[in-house]
Amino acid sequence: MKKPILIAGLLLVGGYFSYTPDAFSANHHNKIEITEVSITMSDGIRLAADIYWPAGADKKDRFPILLEYLPYRKDDNRARNYSLYSYFLEHGYLVVRVDMRGTGNSEGITIPYEYSDIELDDGEEVIDWLSQQKWSTGSVGMFGISWGGFKSIQMAMRNPPALKAFVAVMATEYLYQEDVHYMDGIMHTDSWMMSNDLYNVLPGAPDFKMDDEWVRNRFNVEPSVYTYMRQQRDGAFWDRASAKGQYEKIRIPGYHIGGWYDGYRNSLPRMLENVQAPVKALIGPWDHYFPHNAWPEPQIEWRHEAVRWFDQWLKGEDTGILQEPDFAVYVRNYHAPDPTLDRVSGYWRWENDWPIERIENHSWYAHANHSLSTAPAENATHSMTYKPSIGLEGGGPTMWWGSILPDQQPMDDYSLVYDSEILDTPLEILGRPIARLRVSANATRANWVVRVSDVAPDGQVTQVAGAAFNGTHRISAREPSDIVLGEEFDLNIDLHFTSWVFPKGHRVRVAISNAQWPMLWPTPMQMKSTLAIGGNNGARIDLPVVPPGEKNAPNFKEPSPNPWLSGYEVIDYGNITGYAAINSVQHDPETGEAFGVATNTGAVLYPWGIERFEEEIEHRTSDENPELTSVVGRYKITEELEDRTLDFEQNVEFKSDEENFYLTFHRWVSVNGELYKEKVWQEIIPRDFQ
Repeated sequence: MKKPILIAGLLLVGGYFSYTPDAFSANHHNKIEITEVSITMSDGIRLAADIYWPAGADKKDRFPILLEYLPYRKDDNRARNYSLYSYFLEHGYLVVRVDMRGTGNSEGITIPYEYSDIELDDGEEVIDWLSQQKWSTGSVGMFGISWGGFKSIQMAMRNPPALKAFVAVMATEYLYQEDVHYMDGIMHTDSWMMSNDLYNVLPGAPDFKMDDEWVRNRFNVEPSVYTYMRQQRDGAFWDRASAKGQYEKIRIPGYHIGGWYDGYRNSLPRMLENVQAPVKALIGPWDHYFPHNAWPEPQIEWRHEAVRWFDQWLKGEDTGILQEPDFAVYVRNYHAPDPTLDRVSGYWRWENDWPIERIENHSWYAHANHSLSTAPAENATHSMTYKPSIGLEGGGPTMWWGSILPDQQPMDDYSLVYDSEILDTPLEILGRPIARLRVSANATRANWVVRVSDVAPDGQVTQVAGAAFNGTHRISAREPSDIVLGEEFDLNIDLHFTSWVFPKGHRVRVAISNAQWPMLWPTPMQMKSTLAIGGNNGARIDLPVVPPGEKNAPNFKEPSPNPWLSGYEVIDYGNITGYAAINSVQHDPETGEAFGVATNTGAVLYPWGIERFEEEIEHRTSDENPELTSVVGRYKITEELEDRTLDFEQNVEFKSDEENFYLTFHRWVSVNGELYKEKVWQEIIPRDFQ
């Protein structure tokens, strides 16, 4: 899943940080106190936790507790936590931050993979422990972004008695299709999934103790990526922590916050529609960030809404939040395809329920002349040759269904494209467009990618929505099957949740292709595909159109200033985006090979020393031999401490041929330049309809 951005080991959860230059003191008139505790699990393992106390708190008082439960090294992130939690502390809460088993300063073997039963079981014990402390009222709430948001949803499925409410930010309840391992059912790799295991290896700060127990419980633990690569189809492994299809398990009130440029936004309408417990949601114009300092703007003080939600359920106060509409939506107006855009034009609107009754379904049909209109089309067949190396523009440098993307025209040049006439009135859509296609392929493996875009009068193409589909999942993602050569079949593809107002004078575009590399792993065979035009099953896109109407707007607060914890400072931002991003792909016209390289560096000053981070990722594929696709990642974390320098390094090679994936992890650590430990994992993993 798209996790917190990494800069030199500084975990910017949701890209959020606020760091200035003695630990546990603030440049602020109200001093927040941090105390450390250990929480002992039933098997004797102790989890490390920080308790954040409101300024001037009487330790004899009792407080409702907010929990953030993560593997992301609480000591390294104290400045981020100090700033983030300050708002909750000012409103009468204690906030407790717990390191998951085997991570940060917690004991035990590193968690084997995300959302394992181990961390969920521990989570229940943590919540119970918090409810029984003398400084606790017995009521616990959970919140978090990304992993923390996922975890909040998953703990709500277990309904521990003391958990009264949760707030999930930028998170989804559907692990297989929407986490970052198999986007839309297709193999995906990125910077985070290849580097996160190295961060879990690090000993706890500030001691960085490297003894036999550390080697056994962290350094020698198999990287979690292997587990995911062995689970290439939907099924029980993903169901274990997915609420989708079992929403009745959630009986705890939940508030869900999403962003139009975040990859996890689809969960919001599903939660509103399916969960019977009280649900609220809001979605704004943000990437993977907390909304109070999100990019792009406008930002809002989401913590004010969270406090109202927690006051309602943890304090028993009538805050009025239940009398307000369930869904707050930021309606996106047009913007150019500019990844450096600072602010998205639009406005807030309340929606009383979901699905929205006034939304009208408008079908737009693809025509033989590559036009797009609401009139049915004459019968025709269009074909295209699979070009595995296209797609950088569609996924963007972040490589997922989010972020502000560049102009789509370079990808459209190798796609089947259908344009509407110039619009004579604005057209607003809100929801998940559905692409209805009848297709065939002359290979047993093929993927389809559909994108809806806005074509401006100057020719710039802004992506509005998109999705992909693994053709072998046309009957079932749990039991995939070969595509029968030349046989036509229907695909109904739900594009990802979107909002957009197409202005008067613009055009609506639908583009269809068979690749979106490097976001999605290419299918292994050269091939051609067909698309049926006209008739009952001809290509069309169903758009959820919002009729013109009133603008009933919520009144969100502006972001509040936050205290800063000194002793933590970013001293080298490296790539300011925080990840190794591919911005261009080179093609060799003689070999058909395409490749892109991304690098990133950074450095952070901590109270105990300096941490430096280096990253390089190389993606390769081939239009002639798409089976020979690869990604190679090189990662290095250096801890410059008073008494020694530690280098933690990891090289990851993930390659494929027509039948198999080949995954190699090479991990080593050096002390003052001398090799201390080294380990290599290698495995051949059969391609399972990928």
